[in-house]
Amino acid sequence: MAKYRLVILRHGEGAWNKENRFCSWVDQKLSSDGIKEAQNCGKHLKALGFEFDLVFTSVLSRSIQTAWLILEEMGQEWVPIQSSWRLNERHYGALIGLNRAEMALNHGEEQVKIWRRSYDVTPPPISESHPYYEEIYNDRRYKCSDVSQDNLPKAESLKDVLDRLLPYWNEKIVPELKSGKMILISAHGNSSRALLKHVEGISDEDIINVTLPTGVPILLELDENLHPLGPHQFLGDQEAIQAAIKKVEDQGKVKSAEK
Repeated sequence: MAKYRLVILRHGEGAWNKENRFCSWVDQKLSSDGIKEAQNCGKHLKALGFEFDLVFTSVLSRSIQTAWLILEEMGQEWVPIQSSWRLNERHYGALIGLNRAEMALNHGEEQVKIWRRSYDVTPPPISESHPYYEEIYNDRRYKCSDVSQDNLPKAESLKDVLDRLLPYWNEKIVPELKSGKMILISAHGNSSRALLKHVEGISDEDIINVTLPTGVPILLELDENLHPLGPHQFLGDQEAIQAAIKKVEDQGKVKSAEK
């Protein structure tokens, strides 16, 4: 029997998810489909009887909005939410704003997969001339973070995401878990993948094949040492979830008409 249970998820579909662009640290609201995904996620978690005591999110709107919608559907709007940049999506550097399918056409599908899914490959860093540089680094939410703006990343590998996430996991989330609280983490594709890699001990080589669809809750059942009792479980219609995973994987491929 599990000593602790934890639910994590990638936020609902955002506007740039729909446009197949690298969103990263650019702040985007949920698309209309993303709103439905979050609401359906809340309905499903309620039907399964989940009762949360605390929610953790990134400081990006799509993560927070997803948490709000889930709690509203569950009738648990009062549950406290804590937000940190350490749960942000991976910083994709110079790739931010670019279309993944167009990148695959120009650089090859394998290179795009390496940029998106590999563990320790970092994309080219963002420069001050990048069209979204000022929007990101002049954003007030980072002026009250636990690091100076000069020390915020300019590009990250998945390893970098895990390195900046681990202090928050160990110092903030783990103590709450061990106190017996039921926790929901509404994060992003790569911050969730990094956390799964750490908790489940997924190898550097195997993490490239872990793909998370938007708006699908993932259950982790853990022992007293926070070791998993089994592999993570996607909660919901398994056939629909596999179709959603394939959709995410296909984002980094050249469109059929362009081949």
